[in-house]
Amino acid sequence: MVTPLGTLDRTPPPFFRQGPSALTKLMFFSALAVFLMVADTRLKITQPLRTVVATVLNPVERILRVPIDAWNGAGDYAMGLQHALSSEAQARAKLAQQAERSSRVEQLQAENKRLRDLLTLRPALVVKSLPAEVLYEASDPYSRKVIIDRGMAQGVALASPVINEAGVLGQVTRVYPLSSEVTLLTDKEAAIPVLNVRTQARAAAYGTATGLELRFQAGNADVLPGDILQTSGVDGVYPPGIAVAKVMTVDRKVDTGFARVTLAPSAPPDGVRHVLVLEPVGLQLPPKPEPVPEESAKAGKTRKAVKK
Repeated sequence: MVTPLGTLDRTPPPFFRQGPSALTKLMFFSALAVFLMVADTRLKITQPLRTVVATVLNPVERILRVPIDAWNGAGDYAMGLQHALSSEAQARAKLAQQAERSSRVEQLQAENKRLRDLLTLRPALVVKSLPAEVLYEASDPYSRKVIIDRGMAQGVALASPVINEAGVLGQVTRVYPLSSEVTLLTDKEAAIPVLNVRTQARAAAYGTATGLELRFQAGNADVLPGDILQTSGVDGVYPPGIAVAKVMTVDRKVDTGFARVTLAPSAPPDGVRHVLVLEPVGLQLPPKPEPVPEESAKAGKTRKAVKK
């Protein structure tokens, strides 16, 4: 049977049917994306949807992270356990060393007391201390001073030494009712008498912009890098034996005959929070004997004779 040509269906089958062109689709979806971005930025229309999605997916995320967190936790636990065991071993070794040093110190203190009793020397001074906290640095940019929260009401005296666990920090230069001003050793106006532990030679350390230095040292002075300097205790302010500084460089200048010795403070002043305020040693020393009137008269006659 032959079908007439006019009755044939000339439409393409569904497989070959085509909608809008690719360029039209690209332009439409690009415009839609731009519109959604602008609308989201201006009107926040997707914020509630994001909130709902995040809330719903949060338990799922937590469940999926359980294996990862467990693996990381196991690794951290193993590392922490190893670090704790290592720290415990180091702490035990330090404790043993400190116990040995403590026994030697007690023995030396007992021996020192026996020797002082034998020589009828005055007992060693007991230095009183007062804990304090650094409030803030002084506002003067050309000085190195800090303010502490202890003053006359707590018994702080003028010229009291201020130290921490590392060594000397400075000295109280002003006392207020509830606070005090401490001039640090690195201040340009600061000075402290020191004793070289290696040579037992006395000197004076002065503050500089970069730290400390020993002044008026002869070019052939026995000072070497690495020497430890402590308070000498001869000034009546600082107790003896407190760490002050360490010698860093020694520049022996031939043309002047002096040596420039730079020091690094044992107690860096930056970042200090808690300190100890010591009682000046001079407050515990016996008063100076007053001159006898006869001796004063003889001394006056001698001076007159010398003038004549």
